[in-house]
Amino acid sequence: MIKKIKDSLFAKVFVITTFFLLCACLLVFGLLAWIMPQTYSSKLNDVLDDRAKDFILELEQVSFQESGGLFDQFIQNTEISYVELYADNGLQVSLPTLQEENGLNNGIIIAASEEDYSENVPILSNSYYFAFADSTDRYMLMVYGTAEQVAELQQSFFRILPLLLCVISVIALVASGLYAHIITKPVLKISRISEKMSDLHLEWRLREDRTDELGILEKSLNILSCNLSVALSDLQNANKKLEADIEHEKKIEQAQLDFFSAVSHELKTPITVIKGQLEGMLLGVGAYKDHKKYLSRSLEIVNILETLVQEILTVSRLETVNSELKSDKIDCVQLICQYLNETEDLTTNKDLQIHCDMPKAAYINGDKMLMKKVFSNLIGNAIIYSPQGAEIDIIAQVEEDQFLFSVENTGTNIPEDCISKLFDAFYRIDQSRSRKTGGSGLGLYITQKILQRHGSKCLVCNTSTGVRFSFVI
Repeated sequence: MIKKIKDSLFAKVFVITTFFLLCACLLVFGLLAWIMPQTYSSKLNDVLDDRAKDFILELEQVSFQESGGLFDQFIQNTEISYVELYADNGLQVSLPTLQEENGLNNGIIIAASEEDYSENVPILSNSYYFAFADSTDRYMLMVYGTAEQVAELQQSFFRILPLLLCVISVIALVASGLYAHIITKPVLKISRISEKMSDLHLEWRLREDRTDELGILEKSLNILSCNLSVALSDLQNANKKLEADIEHEKKIEQAQLDFFSAVSHELKTPITVIKGQLEGMLLGVGAYKDHKKYLSRSLEIVNILETLVQEILTVSRLETVNSELKSDKIDCVQLICQYLNETEDLTTNKDLQIHCDMPKAAYINGDKMLMKKVFSNLIGNAIIYSPQGAEIDIIAQVEEDQFLFSVENTGTNIPEDCISKLFDAFYRIDQSRSRKTGGSGLGLYITQKILQRHGSKCLVCNTSTGVRFSFVI
């Protein structure tokens, strides 16, 4: 029971409120039971004193023998219980009276027996000194009065105490229950809301219909919920972005590892060939005695290595985060025509038909050396991998502040499952032909990196007659 009370705010408020209400009611009852009889007794004493003083004034106007009627009349007052008269020497004197039955025989005239009041009824008494008109002797008059009303009032309080306790208990329980409900209802509601908040359930709102401190607390909780919801949403978005960035960094790191692994493999093969040829020539083994023949072959391989190293340096520059591209005003048509002039002998030997659809000039902003490599890679691949007598269509156009370029060579296609891998580092569709033509496997990879740094992307697709590469800047 005690544990349940400790664990419940409603029970605590209910028990404490009931206790204090009962104590307050009992305290009020006790004060009334004590103060009211005292007050009434004081009032009766004042009335008795007034009667006695008036009586003394009358006695001082008559002689002792003539005062019997006054005593008889005074004793008839309902406030007077009995009186006693004492001489100056302290001896009790019989009261004068005009009533024969009381006379001077009893010595004391009593309206009611003293024993009737001594045990159960409170007695009020006052003493007064005076002298009769015919004598200078002083007398002391003791006047006694009963306080039956005070006793009855006290008894009434005690008689109604059980009933009053029941009524007080019922009222205290009902009032405590209502008070505890009114006080704890918003607190319990806020407590339930705080439990939801601890579980990060923020899809709730408190009614802000109160204007007191609890209303301010409800409003503050609503604002806190909104702020937490926004902060949680921002945190989740930031977390997702962080996860995406981490995943991207992992991919970049893995791509770098794959790239350097491929580089080591690509460098290992020609170096091994050169080493073998040089050792064979130095030792004069078999055909390696023909130094001129194998030195020319070694030179070809060294040229391939030089090209590969240059390509690797270009990739390193492109993948450096802090590297900045030059912003030159480039005439793309001029770069295309320049490269076609440089490869005129190759196109003539392969009997290739070059068709160009280009304006006189097409300017873009970018790095001239890098864009020259883009055009040389795309047009060079079309020339190198086109069969004898094929056609090559080169289109360069300017539309709405955009430069569009495409190159299509006929007579060949790329397997569909290879298209998605064309821009991977060191990927070759035909390994043997790529070795023969001297390709490094980095041309399209570098082309895509350069275009990405210029805000573009290279696209490739098979057409009905061949293969088309294109991009837009």
